[in-house]
Amino acid sequence: MRAALFEETGGPDVVHIGEVPKPEPLVGEVRLRVAAAALNHLDLWVRRGLPIETTMPHIGGSDVAGVVDALGPGVTGVPVGQRVVVDPSLSCGQCDACVAGDEPLCDHYRILGEHTQGGFAEYVVAPARNLYPIPADYPLDRAAAAPLAFLTAWRGLIGRGRLQPGERVLVTGASGGVATAAIRIAKWRGATVYALTSSPFVEPVRALGTDVVYDREQEDFSRAVWRDTNRKGVDLIFDSVGAAIWTPALRALARGGRLVTYGATTGHAGDTDIRLIFWKQLEIIGTTMASRSEFHAVMDLVFSGALDPTVDVVWPLEQARDAHERLEAGESFGKIVLVP
Repeated sequence: MRAALFEETGGPDVVHIGEVPKPEPLVGEVRLRVAAAALNHLDLWVRRGLPIETTMPHIGGSDVAGVVDALGPGVTGVPVGQRVVVDPSLSCGQCDACVAGDEPLCDHYRILGEHTQGGFAEYVVAPARNLYPIPADYPLDRAAAAPLAFLTAWRGLIGRGRLQPGERVLVTGASGGVATAAIRIAKWRGATVYALTSSPFVEPVRALGTDVVYDREQEDFSRAVWRDTNRKGVDLIFDSVGAAIWTPALRALARGGRLVTYGATTGHAGDTDIRLIFWKQLEIIGTTMASRSEFHAVMDLVFSGALDPTVDVVWPLEQARDAHERLEAGESFGKIVLVP
């Protein structure tokens, strides 16, 4: 089968189209004929050489929508030919966290397309329990744009961040797939949404329904937030930017505010003034992916039309290298989707 893969870590130039054997589903797995798969920053990190155990040559792609093609031993109740989207969280199902329904804290947690072969190919295998049916009238490319972005944003805002109606939330890096999902979720939740982005994306971010948009290249967003909230600050910040804005982000929080971090695209070493933390009684909360119940909850909202994925471009699989370059250059708004 055709796949977009790399055999060594490095820049986008290591990504190429190659022929690899079609995967066979093991016990409890199914094989999907991939209809569409979406790119995430996670794919960039793995390609650059994230220090994890992964497969080589490696096929990325955590966000996958497709059609069930074959069943592994022991799989029942999954019709061949069913349209499905995949929960990319891979957990053991047996440890205390899994039994408690909090799969991201699994002792053996992995992610499809990071620790295993992913969906940038004609076929992929995944656990049958990770499948979620796609309604017949829902486009497969839009379905592929939803899983990782919406499950990460949902857990970060609702599960970990405890966002309440009427609160003020600031979403940073607001042109990204998770961030645009977060804006949708925060508006659905009834929050007042502030967003931080760069010049080319100010108006597209505003068009998502964002109440206030800051251009990070034009103003000090921390001072602007203080001004626009009548010197109160925001109740919650949802951040993936990391080091470059860490200190001003903490300053932009209201007393008792929460900063939820799910990434660090500009660096992992944020400078923290500890006095801000105890004096303002702030919380710094980490989040990664989501539990299966959280995944089902947010996908219900996506497929009902209450939440809408933001798709940047839909390209053929042969443009996988171009997709890496576009995401790495910060040129995309929303999700880049590849179609085999």
